Amino acid sequence: MDPIIAGNWKMNKDPAESRSLVQNLLELISDVKNRKVILIPPFTSLPIVAEVIRNSNVKLGAQNMYWERSGAYTGEISGLFLKSLGCEYVVIGHSERRHIMGETDEMLNKKLKTALEIGLIAIFCVGETEKEKEQGMTEQVISRQLKQGLKDIENEAHKIVFAYEPVWAIGTGKTATPQQVVDVHKFIRAQLIKKKSTILYGGSVKPENIDTLMHEQEIEGVLVGGASLKPESFARIIKFSIT
Repeated sequence: MDPIIAGNWKMNKDPAESRSLVQNLLELISDVKNRKVILIPPFTSLPIVAEVIRNSNVKLGAQNMYWERSGAYTGEISGLFLKSLGCEYVVIGHSERRHIMGETDEMLNKKLKTALEIGLIAIFCVGETEKEKEQGMTEQVISRQLKQGLKDIENEAHKIVFAYEPVWAIGTGKTATPQQVVDVHKFIRAQLIKKKSTILYGGSVKPENIDTLMHEQEIEGVLVGGASLKPESFARIIKFSIT
């Protein structure tokens, strides 16, 4: 299976900036094969990005969704709306949603269930904070996130893409060592009933460390933050080499 390279733009790039970024990126990766590239822009840029990538192999994802399909939920976004714009993927449980916006495991479980029901592929994020890491709680925290997040849908976990994103490595410049990532990826896989799920790594992924990370067989792709906002740096990540 082709490795997944997903770029999460977070709250960056207005529609005009998004168009320029994607046009430049597509030129830089026009010769790339055997990579599944997913762009995850802000909601306001989804139509623009969908238009630009229409005749390419690049896929579209959204950064979040609500668990109800429609209704009186001011400010929320339905997964059905995302599908209508061309989204195939949706990020659920990003650490910034958990720790800044206060999303709970129970809320994320509802979102995962809805994504599965409507046919969106969830990129489900799990990971520990620096304090939890220092206390030796990494496995305990991730086990809880998986158990509660996958409640009642354990048998469908193979339809979900998992992303290990240690909170202490996101936007900090710190990167987990390849061995740390491999160990956690193996732990995540051991918790799943079906072991076929794809597991990505996210946490200060950049051109300088992509080759080393992707050299590890357990790392099946990456969820990129800041480095996906610059066409040249993201293209370099997409073009990683393990030789």
